[in-house]
Amino acid sequence: MYVLQSEPPTSNSAKYHPTLLNPGASFMCGICGELRFDGSNPDLVLMKRALDRLARRGPDHEGVWADGPILLGHRRLSVIDLSDRSNQPMIDADLGLALVFNGAIYNYRELRRDLLAKGYSFFSEGDSEVILKAYAEWGERCVEHLIGMFAFAIWHIRERSLFLARDRLGIKPLYYAQMPHAFRFASNSQALLAATDIDTTIDPVALHHQLTLHAVVPAPRTLLQGIRKLPPATTLTIAADGAQHSRVYWRLQATRPTESRNAAEWTEEIHAALRLAVRRRLDIADVPVGVLLSGGLDSSLLVALLAETGAHDLRTFSVGFEDQPEEKGSEFEYSDQVVARYQTRHHQYLIPNDQVLNRLPEAVSCMAEPMVGQDAVAFFLLAERVSQAVKVVQSGQGADEVFGGYFWYPRMVAETGDDLDRFRHHYFDRDHPEWLETVAPAYHGSDHTARLIAERLAEPGAEEYLDKVLRLDVTSLIVDDPVKRVDNMTMAWGLEARVPFLDHELVELAMQLPAELKIGDGGKAVLKKIARGLLPDSVIDRPKGYFPVPALKFVRGQFLEFMQEIVTSRACRERGLFQRPYLEKLLAAPEMYMTRLLGSKLWHVALLELWLQINVDHRP
Repeated sequence: MYVLQSEPPTSNSAKYHPTLLNPGASFMCGICGELRFDGSNPDLVLMKRALDRLARRGPDHEGVWADGPILLGHRRLSVIDLSDRSNQPMIDADLGLALVFNGAIYNYRELRRDLLAKGYSFFSEGDSEVILKAYAEWGERCVEHLIGMFAFAIWHIRERSLFLARDRLGIKPLYYAQMPHAFRFASNSQALLAATDIDTTIDPVALHHQLTLHAVVPAPRTLLQGIRKLPPATTLTIAADGAQHSRVYWRLQATRPTESRNAAEWTEEIHAALRLAVRRRLDIADVPVGVLLSGGLDSSLLVALLAETGAHDLRTFSVGFEDQPEEKGSEFEYSDQVVARYQTRHHQYLIPNDQVLNRLPEAVSCMAEPMVGQDAVAFFLLAERVSQAVKVVQSGQGADEVFGGYFWYPRMVAETGDDLDRFRHHYFDRDHPEWLETVAPAYHGSDHTARLIAERLAEPGAEEYLDKVLRLDVTSLIVDDPVKRVDNMTMAWGLEARVPFLDHELVELAMQLPAELKIGDGGKAVLKKIARGLLPDSVIDRPKGYFPVPALKFVRGQFLEFMQEIVTSRACRERGLFQRPYLEKLLAAPEMYMTRLLGSKLWHVALLELWLQINVDHRP
């Protein structure tokens, strides 16, 4: 399907994929593209390799479109308007615009009505075309009108410029490679690594973040020098000659409102906003929507809120793993209570350790960046099974960061000292002296993570210390940790995960909440107030869970042998990233060396090395 059919509506050089004559609506997917600055045309063979690496994100259709120096590619996961007319790239012949889009615009019907009133006509029924019309009407400010999760690129055929945008909270990824002769972009780094001219040397600043900030490498950096990512809430315009202009279109404020509210009023307002966020993510889908039900407060509350909105025949999915003596591997005792109360159509999966170990390399091959969270492989294995039943799920990611649910928040607040020290003592995986002990001298340098966090905490628009921390978490740390994991691991199976707790209007409201309605009552006090009466008290009052995969935390047996093989491999030694005495110390007593967030330091270094071996050393 790589024969391009020429039907130029507005440009003699524009060419169209033969299946794109009646494009339509929205879907999760993978996008990619190349814009050349050297007078040559993009390489269609390279595009095919990139699209192959996006195939898991969009298994339902593949399309390409070319116009002189630009080549756009798309892999589709059909969610809305399941017909062929919704295939992408989407071309608006009258406006002279071409789009590739990954995401979902939850207010597209309202925007469509507004744009119809302004005189625009539509040839489809979904949200993709709404983005094109919105761009035609408002230009780069179109993103300010969108409610949803999105990463998209628009080629302006007449002006010969490329416009890229990412949603406010970075739910959808957008990676790029900037070179003198070309600009390339894609939904994951693997698609960019399909090219042989990408600089794959390690970025020492990103490496510092990776190993000290819980594998969070904030945009625009990634671990590789030649690959960058568009920050959340940012647009980027690139002219045909390579000139660039970027713009931040949204900044989160974390201050109290001028009008006072009591606890009951706050609870009612948050409850209404949550119902709206859940309903938005339920209403726009032409396929069944499920819930990833961990058994914790957040996902359980989603089930209750969906029931409140009138949803019926709810489908829920839970996964568990083998217990370790120190920690249970499942939360079925809690998810079962929610299932019993709401009579959901439930699917429960118990995955043995040998299957976790056997599937780890496959999960790592789907990570756009190295992700150390235990729940990455959990989401990967759960999504595989869920995708056989539904294409869309709602997930509870973001609730802990938005509403103050983690154990370290009250500890940070209770401490005295400067803002940075209060944060680092409870979050950093390694302090700088241990970093110097961990990596080879070639990567030594200043304390990049400390400087970054100090700058972010000092940004204006946050009233109290907790406000500073939660805003940092919501706008940066969560983007490149749990949110990224959920997107990567679900989209690896063509499963779209929607995250109501990261509805930007809900987040804006929640950032105004007084501290006691967040970290009070053991964390997430306002959510517990909302849940009371909707969920069993035992689910509300249970200790906080962390979607455990105990074998990646308490490293022993076959898992220890697996990690030992990685960090003692020839590839690891020749790369020279880590200092051998440090690795030998971790291998000798892995369970003695845990991070402040209770992760295995051995797993962190082994995962990083494994990611490099699979995605960089042995890329197809």
